[in-house]
Amino acid sequence: MKLELPQIITQIDHDLHLCDEKSWQKDLRDVVTEPEKLLTLLNIAPDDYLQHFKARKLFPVRVPLSFIKRMKKGDFDDPLLKQVMPLSSEFLLSDGYTADPLNEHDTVAEGLLHKYKSRVLMIVKSACAINCRYCFRRHFPYQDNSPNKKRWQSALDYIASHNEISEVIFSGGDPLMANDDHLTWLIGQIEQIPHVSRLRIHSRLPVVIPNRITAKLVTLLKCSRLKATMVLHINHPNEINQELIEALEPLREARIPLFNQSVLLRGINDDAQVLINLSEALFDAGIQPYYLHLFDAVQGAAHFDIAEADAVAIVKTMLASLPGFLMPKLVREIAGQANKTPINLA
Repeated sequence: MKLELPQIITQIDHDLHLCDEKSWQKDLRDVVTEPEKLLTLLNIAPDDYLQHFKARKLFPVRVPLSFIKRMKKGDFDDPLLKQVMPLSSEFLLSDGYTADPLNEHDTVAEGLLHKYKSRVLMIVKSACAINCRYCFRRHFPYQDNSPNKKRWQSALDYIASHNEISEVIFSGGDPLMANDDHLTWLIGQIEQIPHVSRLRIHSRLPVVIPNRITAKLVTLLKCSRLKATMVLHINHPNEINQELIEALEPLREARIPLFNQSVLLRGINDDAQVLINLSEALFDAGIQPYYLHLFDAVQGAAHFDIAEADAVAIVKTMLASLPGFLMPKLVREIAGQANKTPINLA
C-alpha cells in the first residue's frame, strides 16, 4: 500500500518515538537508589560515610547513571554528588524551616495549585528521575495528588471555569515522567480551553536523562496551538555536557524557548565564578538564564541555605562580569505572594 507524504511523516515520527521512548525509559530504570553503590561507582569508600546512609529513609535516593557519569570520581565534595547524596544533617530540626515552605499542600483541585492569578501549576506526575536533597517538595503529599486521567479531569474542569487563567505550568515531581502518549492527551484537552494560550513545562528530566527529548515530544510541542516553553533546572556548569546540548537541539530547531532556573546552594554554586560559568555555559547551549532562587526553607535541608546578604554579594560580582541578558534574576518565593519577590541589591 502506497503511503501519502503526511502518512510517511507520521510513520517516521512514530518509529522514532518508539526508539526514543524505549531509550529514555531504559535510562529511567538504570538508576542508583543505594548510597553505597553511588559512592562505589565514584571510587569513594562507602565505609567512610556510613553515618549518612540512614538519611535515605527521610527522602529516597534516586540518581540516573547518566548524571553520575558527570561527577568527579574520588571527590565526595563534587558539586553534582552533593545535590543527591544523603547526609546525617537532614535529621536536624532547624527553626524557621518547615515541611511546606510555600504553603502548597492545599490544592484547588487534585494536583492543581493556583498560586498566581493568570497561571496554574499542574502536578502532572508525582515522581522524579532524580531526587535532589534540597527539593522544597520533598514532603509534598503526592499520595493525595497522584495524577491519572480521572484526577487530571478535575484540574481541567477548574481551569475551564476560570477565564483569568492564560497559562498552564506542568510541574511535579517531574511532568516529563509522563510518557508522550499521556502528554499528547493532556495537552489536547488543554488546547480545547479557549482562554489558555501558553504551556510551560518545568523539568529536570532532560538534564539528567537527555534521551527524554523524543521526536514525538518535540513534534507535540511544535504543533500545539499553545505557545510552549520549557524551563530546565541546572545548578552547576558541570551538569551541561555534549549529550545534553545535542538532545536539546531539536527543541531549539522547533523554536521552543528554553530557560533555566537555579537554586543557590551552599557548597555547590554559592560562588560568583561558578555562576558566571553557568550562565556562559547555558547560553552556549541555547538556554536563557532566567531565575536564581534563594533557598526555600524546607525542613531537612537547612545545610544548603545561605544568607541573603551573601547571595546579594555574589550577584553583584556576577553583574560586573556578565552582560545583562546573561544575568538570572535573584528571587525568593514567599508563600501567599502574588508573584516571585525580586531581591533588592541596593
